[in-house]
Amino acid sequence: MKIGCPTEIKPQEFRVGMTPDAAREAVNHGHQVLIQKDAGMGSGFSDEDYTTAGAHIIATAEEIFATADMIVKVKEPQAVERKMLRPDQLLFTYLHLAPDPEQTHDLLESGCTAIAYETVTDDRGGLPLLAPMSEVAGRLAPQVGAWTLQKANGGRGVLMGGVPGVAPAKVVVIGGGVVGTHAAKIAAGMGADVTVLDRSLNRLKYLDDVFGRDFKNQYSTAGATLDLVRQADMVIGAVLIPGAAAPKLISRAQLSEMKPGAAIVDVAIDQGGCFETSKATTHGDPIYNVDGVMHYCVANMPGAVARTSTIALGNATMPFMLALADKGWRQACSDDPHLLNGLNVHAGQLTYYAVGKALGIDVVSPSLAVKQ
Repeated sequence: MKIGCPTEIKPQEFRVGMTPDAAREAVNHGHQVLIQKDAGMGSGFSDEDYTTAGAHIIATAEEIFATADMIVKVKEPQAVERKMLRPDQLLFTYLHLAPDPEQTHDLLESGCTAIAYETVTDDRGGLPLLAPMSEVAGRLAPQVGAWTLQKANGGRGVLMGGVPGVAPAKVVVIGGGVVGTHAAKIAAGMGADVTVLDRSLNRLKYLDDVFGRDFKNQYSTAGATLDLVRQADMVIGAVLIPGAAAPKLISRAQLSEMKPGAAIVDVAIDQGGCFETSKATTHGDPIYNVDGVMHYCVANMPGAVARTSTIALGNATMPFMLALADKGWRQACSDDPHLLNGLNVHAGQLTYYAVGKALGIDVVSPSLAVKQ
């Protein structure tokens, strides 16, 4: 199989879809790997690193899309890339279709087969291709939130850990999953007063058993959430419904009850955001003010630490990429129901229920799509 990896063109996206190690593995499996020139530079990988691994360097994205059987990326294909997709082509990348009707329409129009990293599952009920980036984004969230809290950036001017005689920042993390747990660990490590909210009692028990001395946890009712948000210097949104649009947990009216200069970090922005006032921003212009509350809503947060993120993502995606290349997508998905859960689009049909529900589009069962 010809596996193509173009340069990411989303603003301030420095990650790359394949590491040299992943390229080497694919070549050792008998496949041809095509890497766009300088695609890995943002993550610290040179063209020579790829050629040493046996890959071919291709000058343009157009050549890669025209030649490759499978396209491996990091972020969702941008409009110019979607125009280059074709019916016999496999796309393997993050898609986040639920809040993005324009991308969904274009993928359906292209006729391609698209497998989304964020909906591939595992036998423990996890999302193994989303988890590495969730870990990175969770650990980044208190870091960028602390920067947002600085007075020069419009924040309250509160230091996360305080100093002797001055109380630390109050941080509320909404969601106790992978993102929320890592965010709470880092915020607590910075010395903040941290509370995690979640609706799973089993998850709260786990957090209490493992991190009981590091941060607090509380069951997430509407009243408890609002009370904590009113007191917070920073609120981190870390709620995920796999493949679906994120629920709106804080309304515009509730936002007005927060402290002036408080910071919101919406890690769920890729799925539409979990605050009513959230809108996607970029690393070049990451924050904005609504009713005196500073919002950090960068849609590709892990891109800020591109090398760490690329290696972590490559470690997770490599086995699935090799299975798709070795067997072809139909056989690979038939053999692995967890990979089948990643199938979002095939031959002009939507194959993921949560996306169809969010966008009002009819859905075909992925198990039927595999047989078409």
